[in-house]
Amino acid sequence: MSDATLHLWSVILVMAAATFATRLTPFVLLQHRADHPLLLYLGRYMPPAVMTLLVLYSLLGMDISSLRAGLPVLIAGGLTLGIHSWLRHPLLSIFSGTGCYMLLIQSGLLAPA
Repeated sequence: MSDATLHLWSVILVMAAATFATRLTPFVLLQHRADHPLLLYLGRYMPPAVMTLLVLYSLLGMDISSLRAGLPVLIAGGLTLGIHSWLRHPLLSIFSGTGCYMLLIQSGLLAPA
């Protein structure tokens, strides 16, 4: 194994260990405080708040000068909202909306102008 390959693998392993440690630390430190009111509050209200901010941020970049440019975003967003309202399955609604958007853009049917 060359020095460059060994260096690359060591960098990847250190990054993987650091990422795993940052994900694991809150669970280890807070395992006995799972019923704390602040954690229960954050667990209930943080995911919808973050999703709302992400949707608003993505809509800020939408070009509203022409309907054709904003139509794929509106169609995919409507599909995501409809599927989530119907099935209440976050992953299915996100994947369906993303797939719809990519299909509309990549097929050229409703590509932004």
